[in-house]
Amino acid sequence: MGADVHDTGADGVAEGEPVGVDHVFLALERELAVFLRRARASSGELAREVHPDLEPAAYGLLFRLADAGAQRATDLAGFFGVGKATMSRQLHALEKLGLVAREPDPADGRAVLVRLTDEGHARFTRVRTGRRARYARNLASWDRGEVAELARLLHRLNAEQESDEA
Repeated sequence: MGADVHDTGADGVAEGEPVGVDHVFLALERELAVFLRRARASSGELAREVHPDLEPAAYGLLFRLADAGAQRATDLAGFFGVGKATMSRQLHALEKLGLVAREPDPADGRAVLVRLTDEGHARFTRVRTGRRARYARNLASWDRGEVAELARLLHRLNAEQESDEA
């Protein structure tokens, strides 16, 4: 078995697990931990595909800008839950790589928006398309309804976590 597969007995309880624990939530915790570890590793790989010098955390910034369009740095910092200094450093690195640019906010001349450059958009789109193809290959044995159900449940989980954070 692979390193991420967990052996459990017929009752779904792995050897050595504490008695009296809700094993459904223990299994959820275990699988989410594996999923998150793989997602972190994947972010690093995806970032390097966009640009060899791109930090893994910056891939999420490109994703947000591609999906939401131009944003203020303060809005990006709030979205990701990081400080202004951290966001400024990440945006500066993306600017140096030619992946993002700053432009005046047409709604407020004092503010600045950050947007993907044409180069940033092209690189990100190429990598994102490749990632979606990998999802399709990895889930080829799944029924499309199962994939849709997974997406629906993940959306629900994310929405409930966001409402808890508000």
